[in-house]
Amino acid sequence: MKPLAPVDPRTRAVLGVSFFVLFFLVWAAVTFGGLVSKTFLADPLTMVKSGWTLLTQHGFLGDIGVTVWRVLGGFLIAAALAVPLGVLMGAYKPIEAFFEPFVSFARYLPASAFIPLLILWAGIGEAQKLSVIFIGSFFQLVLMIAVSVGNTRRDLVEAAYTLGALDAGVVKRVLLPSSAPEIAETLRMVLGWAWTYVIVAELIGASSGIGHMITDSQALLATDQIIFGIIVIGLIGLVTDFAFKALNRKLFPWAKL
Repeated sequence: MKPLAPVDPRTRAVLGVSFFVLFFLVWAAVTFGGLVSKTFLADPLTMVKSGWTLLTQHGFLGDIGVTVWRVLGGFLIAAALAVPLGVLMGAYKPIEAFFEPFVSFARYLPASAFIPLLILWAGIGEAQKLSVIFIGSFFQLVLMIAVSVGNTRRDLVEAAYTLGALDAGVVKRVLLPSSAPEIAETLRMVLGWAWTYVIVAELIGASSGIGHMITDSQALLATDQIIFGIIVIGLIGLVTDFAFKALNRKLFPWAKL
């Protein structure tokens, strides 16, 4: 191995799968070997059986669909507002100077801390859960996108002005194409964070969703169901991540993604 040396796709896939195999082997050894009580950590086989029961008998597929809808809904609302604001902040320094202090302040506020207020303001319905995801995603997106746009090479901007481009043309033809791949990567990363926010939102005052199932399982000490719910979240996130990467490579073939 050499620092920053590329790895061919086949080797990368083998190494990635190998880690999961090793992880499950260690998990099985610890649980089947009696090193950890099954009350605190269910074994893989029990987890799979309980997961199948949840899917076929308890409507867990509906819970998964509700959670996915909440994540996508809250994230898309946040992205629709954050992307244009972040581009404007990155392109125009007066706008950045006006918004950045508040955005920098707000992005350190944990979204979970707003849940009591959001329950008071919006109740325990979908608006409250979407709001938690929005708060957790919006401010992070704005600042990261602004930084991406602001890091555009200055010589490209000056060349555009030399060729007679106007301000709007510089934003449209230089800043956006240059920063678009990094903006796409920012959206991919923050979408992963949105999953943590939705589970937190569903742990309180929810009657459906993966987080609701995990809360009910905790009361029953059903660690097999809790682990299954966590693994489902991870699998959905992994599939989404790969899909995002493939889409980014297709949309921005000139970038190293």
